[in-house]
Amino acid sequence: MTDASNQIEGAPLIKPSNYEHPLFDAVVDACRSVFDPEIPVNIYDLGLIYTIEISGENEVHIIMTLTAPGCPVAGDMPGWLVDAISPVPGVKHVTVDITWDPPWGMDMMSDEARLELGFM
Repeated sequence: MTDASNQIEGAPLIKPSNYEHPLFDAVVDACRSVFDPEIPVNIYDLGLIYTIEISGENEVHIIMTLTAPGCPVAGDMPGWLVDAISPVPGVKHVTVDITWDPPWGMDMMSDEARLELGFM
C-alpha cells in the first residue's frame, strides 16, 4: 500500500546507514569535519547526512540534504564531503547525492548541535 507520496507504507523515509561496517565511525568523523558556512555546526550533527552506505568493496555513498534548496553552497558541499571522506584509510571511492525528501528540519539536529546553537 502506498500513501500520497508513493512511499511504501512502513518504509523508512531515509535509507538506513551501514552502522556495522568497520569504516562507519571513521566516515562519520570525516563528515563532522565539514561545516555549513552559515551555521557554526558540522553537517553531520546538523542532521544533513541522511545515509552513509558503505559497500563490501569500501565504496562510500552519502545521501544528504541541505538546510534550504537555495543554499548558496549547494554546488560545493558535496565536493567538500568527497574531499573529507576520500582520505579515510580503506575508503576506495566516494559519491554524494543530495535529496530534498524528506526536507531538513531543526528536529534532525543532534543534541550537541542544539546545545551549540542555544536551542537547549
